[in-house]
Amino acid sequence: MSDPAELIDPLVSELPTWLPGQRWFGGKDRPISSVHPLGTTVLQEGDPLLLHMIVEVRQDDRVTPYQLLVASREKLPEYLGSSWIGTERGRPCYEATGDADVTGRLLDLIAEGADVGSMQFRHEPGAEVRGGLRGRPITSEQSNTSLVYGGTYILKLFRKVAPGENPDLRLHRALQEQGCEHIAPLLGSITGDLHGEPATLGMLQRFISDAVDGWAMATTSVRDLMADPELPPDQVGGDFAGESQRLGQAVANVHNDLRRALGEQVADAEHIDRVVKAMHSRLDTVVAAVPQLAEHAPALRAAFDRLRELDAPVPMQFIHGDLHLGQVLRTVTGWLLLDFEGEPAATLAERSALRSPLRDVAGMLRSFDYAAHQMLLGEQGEDPKLTERALEWARRNRAAFCEGYAKAAADSLGDPRSHGDLLRALELDKAVYEVAYEHANRPEWLGVPLASIARISSGGE
Repeated sequence: MSDPAELIDPLVSELPTWLPGQRWFGGKDRPISSVHPLGTTVLQEGDPLLLHMIVEVRQDDRVTPYQLLVASREKLPEYLGSSWIGTERGRPCYEATGDADVTGRLLDLIAEGADVGSMQFRHEPGAEVRGGLRGRPITSEQSNTSLVYGGTYILKLFRKVAPGENPDLRLHRALQEQGCEHIAPLLGSITGDLHGEPATLGMLQRFISDAVDGWAMATTSVRDLMADPELPPDQVGGDFAGESQRLGQAVANVHNDLRRALGEQVADAEHIDRVVKAMHSRLDTVVAAVPQLAEHAPALRAAFDRLRELDAPVPMQFIHGDLHLGQVLRTVTGWLLLDFEGEPAATLAERSALRSPLRDVAGMLRSFDYAAHQMLLGEQGEDPKLTERALEWARRNRAAFCEGYAKAAADSLGDPRSHGDLLRALELDKAVYEVAYEHANRPEWLGVPLASIARISSGGE
């Protein structure tokens, strides 16, 4: 094509109807008002043509920049039909991350240490990156897109972008400098321009091919327990408690490394007051959207307000920020933590702030609850025996995780369960976030966080 710029305006006009159907699009809760291109870079000329785009999506008062990788061909192969965006100037245009003929270009540019327009492709100091490999997408991701190259590398493309260094990249660099054993090696990055400031667009890591997803391991254990309802949990072949304990130790060690690398401070009364107000604000927003939450609001507010009465100091540091079983991998040598980006819905400033490490603990405790109770979704009627088995599994693994964490945690923190009011408030706040997420994305799962809120706020675990 003589001038790729001719594709931009007609292509952007297709995006308001195309974006809501993408798994990684975070604005499914409201209609798109408009989409505006902020920057376009030609990464590969010819056929196929490869374009990198940053577009600004407006949804009423919400304005969010997203990163797109778009390709165009004279003839679109049948296997790429599901990625089709539109036919512009007679050429099919499509989402490019599923096209191995063009995704290799990204790895090649990192290996070369190239600059293309305002984009910088770099490998980390001392890292060796080999090009010439084709990339295939991982289909399980939700808020970003990752490409695996030959079972050797994995490149994460951050779909929602913001000015500044992404916390995922920053924290991986800090942990790598500490020699942390619980992350995959960081190898490279992609940086672009957003409103005149550098913005992280992607990061390259070693792909761990022999790893097993923590969520898959946990739900397999729950399935084994449900299949043999007469046996105690510790006698079921798929008992997960030992792994939960080792995972707790791994998380505490990561927190230790982050604290050594980037420091910590103690929250003052003013900071705790801001945290409590933020919890109330989130609750107000979610109750307005999900009326089923309203009956639990008084108990939630009481749990949040108790934080203002804490006597013990509350240490704060950089943390993972969105920790759950889907963010950890079990390898032959131990547990790895992934995706230090923080909650996808939070702003970059929120995700870059110092917070209590108990937020990560609360996130993992919520995940154990999810793993147990997702097996009950779709059951015809409620089976009290299966429900109790799910609660048994969740209690056992939550306790094992906390025990493991306590073994490796700093003296100032110790056993998470010794900070009952703080841990309970953080877990309930996370559950409120889950209510909002499930209402917008998976309504059939809404009962899981609602049941947990009822149980935790009434004093149960």
